[in-house]
Amino acid sequence: MSNEFWLISAPGEKTCQQTFERLNAATQGPEKLSTNFKFQIPDLKVGTLDILVGLSDELGKLDVYCESVTRKIAQYIGDVLEDTRDKLQANLKVNEAPPANYLQRFQWDLAKYPIKQSLKSISEIIAKQVNQIESDLKTKATSYNNLKGNLQTLERKATGSLLTRNLGDMVKRDDFVLDSEYLTTLVVVVPKAMINDWNLKYEKLTDMVVPRSSKKIFDDNENVLCTVTLFRRVVDEFKHHCRENKFSVRDFTYSEEEIQSGKTELTKLEADKKKQFGPLVKWLKVNFGECFAAWIHVKALRVFVESVLRYGLPVNFQAIVIHPNKRSTKRLRDVLNQLYSHLDNTALSQGGDDMDIPGLSMGGTDYYPYVSYKILLDLVEPR
Repeated sequence: MSNEFWLISAPGEKTCQQTFERLNAATQGPEKLSTNFKFQIPDLKVGTLDILVGLSDELGKLDVYCESVTRKIAQYIGDVLEDTRDKLQANLKVNEAPPANYLQRFQWDLAKYPIKQSLKSISEIIAKQVNQIESDLKTKATSYNNLKGNLQTLERKATGSLLTRNLGDMVKRDDFVLDSEYLTTLVVVVPKAMINDWNLKYEKLTDMVVPRSSKKIFDDNENVLCTVTLFRRVVDEFKHHCRENKFSVRDFTYSEEEIQSGKTELTKLEADKKKQFGPLVKWLKVNFGECFAAWIHVKALRVFVESVLRYGLPVNFQAIVIHPNKRSTKRLRDVLNQLYSHLDNTALSQGGDDMDIPGLSMGGTDYYPYVSYKILLDLVEPR
């Protein structure tokens, strides 16, 4: 089975149960085109025709917005957990169950979205809730990403190239001439292939270089870290000649306080990241569930509004979640079109591209004689 679901509605026959059984009979034959679930929508306040028509467009926009925020949260959970797609799916829950289960067993949340209120009021409650979640997500993500970025920068400095790496872990106090009025020690990065060149040249790059003062401190696959001692007055000239010979003088002054401070900052950032990680993941999981549930409630509102506009009053329709067999979607649409063609023959014969009929705003130009919305539960993009 796929991650694609269809939320449809069809007019009630003698009973809504008959409507459901008729659809089941048409789709559950030898071909087993789909698995179907009743989608229970409570008795909502209908309002006037003008309100329903206006609300139809507004709910279409709210639907897109709620879906986008839901996907943002799902994607960010993956970023924070740094998990594979399969592991991430296990962390996306709605009321402790996978999103597909919530959709298949949907129950209207009367506490959050009281049905005594108007449809517009309910949509405004949902919009406000999801907007607040998105705002909080931006704040939390910015804070955590900045912390993570600063930590990664320090970690790169601790493990990267000798040209940029933090030198504090590699040098010792004994490697430097300190507290001298005339002498200073420089740290130079020499390409490994040129180390013999360095040993031959460094004493002659300028006057006043202390003979045999160069010491190898550290090396990696590409470079060697050396120290050299010379008089302060020739430092600029020495640096100039180093550049000419492709030796890189690091801007480094030995300070035990600064070295310790760098280590402390790294430790602090690691601790801060660990401290934020748990509460952030918990918040993301909770609000993914909240946002997904809000999104499906918007779908329910859309089905209700479009069904009233399509099928008229009194309200009498059955909403159904259809989970198509992956290889049978075209055949399934054909069966449904045959089953419900009597609902809107004229619209089908005219073609739907240029029509402005309630119930047609389904994210594309596809039009069906019954109300139909596609729900894609592939909420995380492949990594």
